Amino acid sequence: MPLPFKLNHINLWMLEDGDGWTLVDTGINTEETRTAWDRVFENTLGGKPVTRIIVTHFHPDHVGLAGWLAARFKVPLWMPYTEWATGRMLSFETSESAGPVSHAFYKAAGFTGERLDQVERRVGRYGGNISPIPAAIRRIAHGDEFAIGAHSWRVIEGNGHSPEHACLYCADLGVLISGDQILPKISPNVSVWPQEPEADPLARFLDSLKRFKDLPDDTLVLPSHNWPFRGLLERLDDLAAHHVERLDAAQAACAARDGDGGATAVDVLEHLFKREMDTHQMFFAIGESLAHLHHLMTLGRVRRSVDAAGVYRYQAAAV
Repeated sequence: MPLPFKLNHINLWMLEDGDGWTLVDTGINTEETRTAWDRVFENTLGGKPVTRIIVTHFHPDHVGLAGWLAARFKVPLWMPYTEWATGRMLSFETSESAGPVSHAFYKAAGFTGERLDQVERRVGRYGGNISPIPAAIRRIAHGDEFAIGAHSWRVIEGNGHSPEHACLYCADLGVLISGDQILPKISPNVSVWPQEPEADPLARFLDSLKRFKDLPDDTLVLPSHNWPFRGLLERLDDLAAHHVERLDAAQAACAARDGDGGATAVDVLEHLFKREMDTHQMFFAIGESLAHLHHLMTLGRVRRSVDAAGVYRYQAAAV
């Protein structure tokens, strides 16, 4: 399905489920996506109805049309509770209600002037990218097993990219629907957000990757972006190694600014992401930079202070 971003697509999955279909993820709430779904319903379902919707996590490209589809087919939404609650909370957030907290958060990260205005203009926009999320769900959680068609599927929870991301594994088929937790070409975004400004999501992400280590290496992985792939264990190692490299680079950026009292998160962003970015990309890049800085603090490799302007400064710890 299409996305209106630089990452211009999302993979959604349809699983035959007895007399109907189970959908896994739904796409973002745009007219283009609704039209694409209409084509699927006209040409692909073979006369069978949609009987269940499963959403992996609360991001708009995944849950965006869950409410529209659930109402259209009068079917339940299955989703991790924290993901559902987070999406419901953010859907009622406005730029006015979230503005002061977000302003303080991004100012403390080192944004000023027009760049601060740019990232702040993205605050409170979640609700516009989704149809109303249903007020009730069927909760799914790590370790749950349930049938889809003739096969049993197990929930494996991932963390860091989102609070309780649900991946779905079928041992009979040797298939893992990995959502955004494990992607073949890019590293999933792992960010610190204004709603939880002291979080260490990278620790949770790296720890949750270990849950997939007992799956067979030839598992067919169905990701939300780019092509399906095999070689799961190697990809898990690649993702962990990527973050080790980024942690080293973030610490080096802090050390390079020790004479200035330390690096801001924006300084680290510019060191980690040496390319032109639009506002959408910068919004995620600052969260990712903070995630690496917070994990470095957890590891004792970086310490943090506040300067006279209220901006956080990060200094490399003495070895």
